[in-house]
Amino acid sequence: MKTNVFLATAAFLALGSCDVLKQTATQMATETLTQATSGNGGVQKPVLSSSEAASGLKEALVQGVLNGTGRLGQVGAFAQNPSLKIPLPPEIQQVEKKIRDNRMLNSLIGPELDKVVAAMNKGAENSMKLAVPVFKQAVTDMSFADAMGVLTGGDGAATQYLKGSTEPALVSAFKPEVKKALDEVSLSKIWEPTVAKINKNKMLLGLDKDIQTDLNQYVTEKATGALFVEIKKEEDKIRENPALRSTETLKKAFDYADSFLKK
Repeated sequence: MKTNVFLATAAFLALGSCDVLKQTATQMATETLTQATSGNGGVQKPVLSSSEAASGLKEALVQGVLNGTGRLGQVGAFAQNPSLKIPLPPEIQQVEKKIRDNRMLNSLIGPELDKVVAAMNKGAENSMKLAVPVFKQAVTDMSFADAMGVLTGGDGAATQYLKGSTEPALVSAFKPEVKKALDEVSLSKIWEPTVAKINKNKMLLGLDKDIQTDLNQYVTEKATGALFVEIKKEEDKIRENPALRSTETLKKAFDYADSFLKK
């Protein structure tokens, strides 16, 4: 039976370029997956149809995206979580200690740096809701072959699929919206004067050139990275804890994945 399942799935993947053969392969995979027998006297036991495989995986992905973006979109989700908090850009971090240690510079620039950190994290929180449509489109476009590969791919397979299929589009869609979110907290009004003050004192701070950070790009990358971390957590939960498979479709899909990975 294991060989039959493998051959049926392999046939689907190999023949995907021909519509007629693809239809035949899909039918083979569906019939094989739904006619597995248990060890009790050969009694037939439904395992998983192709539609259930795709539906269960897509349901889990949407659930993970909504949970992940929901958590990160809450007030303080970034700023109050040390593992997610967006710090000052690296080139600013290099001079921050010198600023903090110098009473005059700290009084001049220190409070502005604090405002920058607070605004960046607030902007990242505000932008989270904008990721949902991008992820949902990727999930909608997922083929049966993709779904089966992700479902049986083990830890992190779903997150890696989403990252590979959404990251460029996510960053592209995210970036202008992150700027909008940052503008809502007046970050540009804080950041540009702060950088101007640092650049004006660059010799005192040991800098050999002006700082020219694209803060929008920086925050976008940090926010996107944090989102994939949260989605990975959601994937781990549903793979590791059967109790979280709250619908019959989810249960069938991931019970099948469990049995496949134990072979």
